[in-house]
Amino acid sequence: MTSILTNTSAMVALQTLKSINSNLQGVQNEISTGKTIASAKDNSAIWAISKVMESDVAGFKAISDSLSLGESTVAVARQGAETVTDLLKDIKSKVVAAQEENVDRSKIQTDIKALRDQISSVVGAAQFNGLNMLSGTADVNILSSLDRSNDGTVAASNITISRQDLSTSAGTFGTGTDLSANSTASAVSITNTGNTAVLTLAAEADVSDNGYSLTVGGTTVSFSSGDLTGDQGAAATAISGAVNALGLEGITASVSGDAITITSTRAFEAVDVSATKDGAGIAFGGAATEIGERAENITFSASANVNEGDGYKAIVGGTTFSYIAGKGENFGDVANGLKAAIDAGGVTGISTQVTTNSSGQAVLKIDNSSASAASLSESGAAGGEASGGLFGLGGINVSTNGGADAALANIEVLINTSIDAAANFGSAQGRIETQNNFVGKLTDSLKAGIGSMVDADMEAASARLQALQVQQQLGVQALSIANQAPQSVLSLFR
Repeated sequence: MTSILTNTSAMVALQTLKSINSNLQGVQNEISTGKTIASAKDNSAIWAISKVMESDVAGFKAISDSLSLGESTVAVARQGAETVTDLLKDIKSKVVAAQEENVDRSKIQTDIKALRDQISSVVGAAQFNGLNMLSGTADVNILSSLDRSNDGTVAASNITISRQDLSTSAGTFGTGTDLSANSTASAVSITNTGNTAVLTLAAEADVSDNGYSLTVGGTTVSFSSGDLTGDQGAAATAISGAVNALGLEGITASVSGDAITITSTRAFEAVDVSATKDGAGIAFGGAATEIGERAENITFSASANVNEGDGYKAIVGGTTFSYIAGKGENFGDVANGLKAAIDAGGVTGISTQVTTNSSGQAVLKIDNSSASAASLSESGAAGGEASGGLFGLGGINVSTNGGADAALANIEVLINTSIDAAANFGSAQGRIETQNNFVGKLTDSLKAGIGSMVDADMEAASARLQALQVQQQLGVQALSIANQAPQSVLSLFR
């Protein structure tokens, strides 16, 4: 049936043309925007995912900027620490030169002061954008990542960089918890006299068949059978004279009746002693096998922890010396700090040494070679402000023999401190650089992922455009033909 009121063919052709025009508009939008999903109406789920990922990309760009800033800051600190190390090595060469007595130590000290002032200048200037990693102890956090969990929550991650304080500040002793139990002094007084071991000769000492020998500090005096004549007093005198004739540093022998007293004034060295008669060992008084070092000790705990701000004092001859621990330090650092403080004090006759005993405890040894004994005590308290990492540098003074000797040990500790600081900054800089490279690659991967979801396939879009343009032309022709169909009805009325 043909109707002039309802043209079904035209309706079908019109709907087809509308569909073709809609698809053609979509392809044109893809070509003009470059995206197959340009808005939420195109595909709400994919659009939402892409927008979340785009926000992450923007965040990682900010993180990359943060990492670049942090890397530059740490690089400045590393270069500063390396420069300080080189300057400390120069100071060490001056200190070594001062060990020779036939030099102008005052001029050497002037050079050391100039180098010391340069170190202070370097530490003060080693800042980037106002942040100095060579001063203070507070950690610095550098934003390194945004971590998105499965439930969509986001957390920021940081790379924590520890400051390496290379200042020479003395710090401030605290008034917090009493820490005196963490250190123990071996005596309340540091004597200026030597320690002794006594060997009492038996009545038959002068009639030994196979000989008599006495060993002191690895050196032996021997007497063959018949060498020791007379009573044991005469024998003791002969043996004592032989020991003194050895010329051992800090070792003397004296006689009282039939007893030989071996005295050692060696500050930081015990002296082994032994004796034999007719091949059999002879015990010294108290069964002693060595003469102890003259120095007294402050021994630190092997189990207690050292926290930032823990301060310890050594009171020597009424003068108080203190050191306040920094972050990450141990009792070895405390002992070295107190040593540097005592050495810088220039107390007449007082010398120091730091060792570790067989129990793993740090030990500060203090010797007294002055004309009189010096009192000794120690204490500790928490809650202080840490001393600088190069504490004691200002106290290096090679003008005297004692100062030159003390400086040699102290400068080694300072050099190790600056080397550790530079190494820590180098490690941190490497980690930041690696993270920055990773963030850059991650950002590229995210962008590629977003593109794969929303970007238009231009080759496919071009092919579709041409096909739809042909379909559009055919649709127009079909609609034109459908619209002309009712005109055939006119022929029925002619």
